[in-house]
Amino acid sequence: MGMPKIVLALTAVAGLAACGNNIGEQALGGGAVGAGVAAVTGGNLATGAALGAGANVLACNSNITNCRR
Repeated sequence: MGMPKIVLALTAVAGLAACGNNIGEQALGGGAVGAGVAAVTGGNLATGAALGAGANVLACNSNITNCRR
């Protein structure tokens, strides 16, 4: 996966951040979106899921997104 695709994937995950009630739900939601983006862009699903999960947990817990809990 080239750098532009990684940036696209992370941007999509940040834009679709699904803040759950705990870290597990946040990772699951981000992982699902990340795997979906990887599938659409022709990337590795496992890598997309890992990046999506990490990005979503980071976004939710650092208040990058406007998560309401």
